[in-house]
Amino acid sequence: MKLLETIKTKVTAATGALRAWALAKAGEWKLQERLNTLWGKVKGLWTRVRERFVRSKTNAKLQAMTPLRRRMTIMLCGVFLLLGLIFGFNQLKAFMIKYFIAGMGLPPATVSTMVVETTAWQPTLSSVGNVRAYRGVDLSTEIGGLVQAVPIKSGMDVKEGDLLIKLNDASDLAQLNSLKALANLSKVINERDRQQLEIQAISKNVFDTSKADAASKQAQVEQQTALVAKKNLKAPFSGRVGIVMINPGQYVNSGDKLLTLQTLDPIFVDFNLPQSNAAQIQVGQEIILTTDAFKDAKFTGKVTAVSPKVDTNTRNIQVEAQLANPDKKILPGMFANVNIKLGDEVKLLTLPQTSVTYNPYGSTVFIAKPTGKKDKQGKPTFEAQQVFVTTGSTRGDQVAILKGIEEGATVVTSGQLKLKNGTPLIVNNKVQPANSPNPQPQE
Repeated sequence: MKLLETIKTKVTAATGALRAWALAKAGEWKLQERLNTLWGKVKGLWTRVRERFVRSKTNAKLQAMTPLRRRMTIMLCGVFLLLGLIFGFNQLKAFMIKYFIAGMGLPPATVSTMVVETTAWQPTLSSVGNVRAYRGVDLSTEIGGLVQAVPIKSGMDVKEGDLLIKLNDASDLAQLNSLKALANLSKVINERDRQQLEIQAISKNVFDTSKADAASKQAQVEQQTALVAKKNLKAPFSGRVGIVMINPGQYVNSGDKLLTLQTLDPIFVDFNLPQSNAAQIQVGQEIILTTDAFKDAKFTGKVTAVSPKVDTNTRNIQVEAQLANPDKKILPGMFANVNIKLGDEVKLLTLPQTSVTYNPYGSTVFIAKPTGKKDKQGKPTFEAQQVFVTTGSTRGDQVAILKGIEEGATVVTSGQLKLKNGTPLIVNNKVQPANSPNPQPQE
């Protein structure tokens, strides 16, 4: 009987604890009336079950058992009842927690927003290129010799035909003078033979021999003249010479690189574009060139040539453009950023690139949709709504939106990674993401 009383006491205590916990939580969750009603129903159900059990055959059989057997049966039933109450308590607790969380809704998220507007957009193609001189060459002499004079200085602008380097040609000039004398003598003899031939004083064969000898001597003079000219290195075109490292008295060999000569105005820039842009590139299109050397300067030019073939390794097309360079700021070999203008400006909706979420199934943005309600301060409230968009080309920090949203829509520009459809929004526009069409790196 003591064991039975102990089980009864524990069951009663567990039931009281369950009731007290339920009442306390009901106060927190505002379910006091429902729990009281539920407890009344449970209590009434327990009374009816007890009365039926007393009048049932099971109770009669239980009373007919021996005292020891009856006690064991009651103990087992009490244990199973206690386990059932514990299981029911845990299930009720889990249900109440889920009910409470479901009633709370999604927590609000702080985001920044902006109103979508139409802006002027210049369609362009971007590439990187290398600057090349209009004319450029590394000069050398055809023959070797001792340097006699260097009449130029490093970085000097020269005209076509100006003397750059003079080699020692004294012996060649002496030989030239000797050949000129022989050529003059042959010319005099040939003229005398012509006069004698007119009076039939000599044969035609003698005249032809003297004529051929005069022509041969003149050819030798011209050959020696060309040899002397090779000792004088002259500018093949107008331009600017490089660093002069040749000094008088220095011996140079034929083919040695002596100096460089570059024409800087105008100047070329070579760049490549994918073959998919072949239909968009035409001769005469305007380009804008920028370089790291002159970050705030822009240079304009025209496309002058498009390669008639596609590189089989890269599938790119080589394009040549020409730019005016009167200040000679742009130098051959510079790295350049090239933007090719394609037609007239168009009006497009633009957003910061950070506001678009790119996924394998499509690009999306979140719109701040008015809920029609107001907060405690009387301000209208918003919730997040995810929409799919079709993006176009990019320009700096901006991306063009072709489909999906209309002008005037309020779009979330930052903080969208924590959003879902229906998430309440707290708008804070004190800090906005970069939205410049031409961003510049900070120093």
